[in-house]
Amino acid sequence: MDIKSAITTLLRDGFILVFNQDKLDIVKTAEALIKAGVNNMEVTCRISKPLEKLSRLRKELGDFVTGAASLIDSPGMLDVYNRANSEDPLPSLAQVVDAGACYLVSAVNFSDAGYEKFAGKIAMIPGCGSATEIVSQFSKGANLCKVFPAQQLGGPAFVKAIDPAIHKTISLVPTGGTNAGNIGDYLGAGVLVLGGSFSMIDKAAMKKIIDEQDYGLLSEELTKVKQLIDKLRANKYPDIDFVSASLEQISEGTGRSFNVGPAD
Repeated sequence: MDIKSAITTLLRDGFILVFNQDKLDIVKTAEALIKAGVNNMEVTCRISKPLEKLSRLRKELGDFVTGAASLIDSPGMLDVYNRANSEDPLPSLAQVVDAGACYLVSAVNFSDAGYEKFAGKIAMIPGCGSATEIVSQFSKGANLCKVFPAQQLGGPAFVKAIDPAIHKTISLVPTGGTNAGNIGDYLGAGVLVLGGSFSMIDKAAMKKIIDEQDYGLLSEELTKVKQLIDKLRANKYPDIDFVSASLEQISEGTGRSFNVGPAD
């Protein structure tokens, strides 16, 4: 899958589910997302056997836009971690790309070497905690910038405060503490895509989903999230049909650049 198609899917979806639940089947979860109208999912490498799960998704759902997250683009730290966790090591950027990742996400910045190898080829979403980091990472090739941990950084108020400093040009993806109660505030602050884990779902419903492996209920709960995002974005951007809009149309209509060329 080419980089523009991956980014366009993220923007059309408006939501990136962080798959961090080993008790759920990864393919059935992706199928629940598809039924809810979301065609992407971020597989965190904090779960067990992330490369196997990524490979399985790409094999069984080839058109689904699968991302890899919790990546550490630092050979030194990666080596330290993997020597201590040799039975289930943390994969490198190259390994998750080989396994089929369509986009890369990190809680921290990507390295210059990472950008040299993958920028312009695979969508890159680094974790950032300041306007300086956001601008620096974007200048190196980031396509969107993850604000993490969003809640601890100040939530929607933080996003709203730093957006003028980046001239409302770079698309931010707040992750960490996002929920149904603050989706509207984030979208009102200019966010196009939200990141969120299963904590977006009511705790009682999530317990039932896990205990009973109820993927129908999972799809119903995810549909609520998707419909809320769709409704709020339609109100803010009445001239953009996110279902069918191209990357260029979304860029023109929102003023955001996605770093894929002069006409994005």
